Amino acid sequence: MIVVRLALEERGQSDISGAFSLHREDIDMRLLRSVLAGTTAFCAAGAVAAAELEVTHWWTSGGEAAAVTEFAKAFNEGTEHTWVDGAIAGGGSTARPIMVSRITGGDPMHATQFNHGRQAEELVEAGLMLDLTDLAEAEGWTDFIHPASLLDSCTLDGRIYCVPVNIHSWQWLWLSHKAYEDAGLDVPSNWGEFIDTAPQLIEAGKVPLAMGQQPWQTAGAFGVLATAIAGVDTWAKVTIDKDASVAAGPEYAKVFQAAAQARELSKDSNVQDWNLATAMVINGQAGGQIMGDWAQGEFAIAGKVAGEDYTCLPGLGVHELISTAGDAFYFPKQDDPEIEAAQLELASTMLSKTAQVAFNLKKGSLPVRGDVDLAAANDCMKKGLAILAEGNIIPSGDQSFSADTATQLEDLMVEFWNDLSMSAEEVQEIYADIIADAD
Repeated sequence: MIVVRLALEERGQSDISGAFSLHREDIDMRLLRSVLAGTTAFCAAGAVAAAELEVTHWWTSGGEAAAVTEFAKAFNEGTEHTWVDGAIAGGGSTARPIMVSRITGGDPMHATQFNHGRQAEELVEAGLMLDLTDLAEAEGWTDFIHPASLLDSCTLDGRIYCVPVNIHSWQWLWLSHKAYEDAGLDVPSNWGEFIDTAPQLIEAGKVPLAMGQQPWQTAGAFGVLATAIAGVDTWAKVTIDKDASVAAGPEYAKVFQAAAQARELSKDSNVQDWNLATAMVINGQAGGQIMGDWAQGEFAIAGKVAGEDYTCLPGLGVHELISTAGDAFYFPKQDDPEIEAAQLELASTMLSKTAQVAFNLKKGSLPVRGDVDLAAANDCMKKGLAILAEGNIIPSGDQSFSADTATQLEDLMVEFWNDLSMSAEEVQEIYADIIADAD
């Protein structure tokens, strides 16, 4: 991440070895306190002193806010400490530069959200993040965090630096039953049927595909189309192996043609935020939306029922798979052992069984723990759980691309989605060039 590197250079810092992290549930507090003491070199005769922890994140939509409140509640009620909410509106693209600037500028928050993967890699390498390895080993995170790649994404040089809190997958198409009923159509069962019904939706006054204009939305939708149209093996050659020849080849040409088609079907969305695009599906104004499973939180807030009011198609109904993307929390280093002890208690709380269930049921995501009871899950979440159990998973782009490469791809998709004169062939050529230089 260029902004990180520049900020660190200004402070006279260079690369420093680092690492990444995760958590457990219902452990003896005496064990936790002993971990806190060993990690922070702070021993207290009694309870750890109460602290207020500022937690920054970009969860501001209705469903997101309801979910993050569950974490705050668990921390406030289960410890002597207080969660001070630091929500930043505008999504991750807006929030991340602010978070990075504060951390590198000497004004760190106490805990902060990033996505699984490489977004905080340079911060960890610079020695700015708390090492959670001792806590993870004491609580046995490797025993219950599933899949293991989640913890791997928090690990650098064998050390753990973040707490994965959910599994989010981009690989979903959400369809409005009302929109299709109004148009006198059956709800599609795959992407091909969705495309075939688009003209009738337009005739009925509907927007076939709702799409917000934040950079990550169009880039994410393209990734979903790539796995559905080109197939997982071809997608992996481009995204994981970074094979520019495949990105420039005929199989990916089909993906860019599909993206151009999706661009045409979404041109009348006229919304910016992702949740406003989801609202178009909820109220029947739009036929569908390619969006991650966090959209379920918005359907839930609106009182909609999966299978009755909306349909969810994993892998666009073409390949039933999910990507193991998601959110993780890092804990910027503090020059205060009591604060550091409280940070470790927050890390522990986020991985507790109770918090994992309460948070993920409202977020629409899957828990990172494989040992929790999700009997209350709706039909869409159960689909995701079944796919996860079968092992039909792929890593997310965040786990494969550096922050710099991801930003270049996002910027390209924004340009493509907003400039209808830009052909599929033109964008494919630029895309392949980015992949050739990707890290």
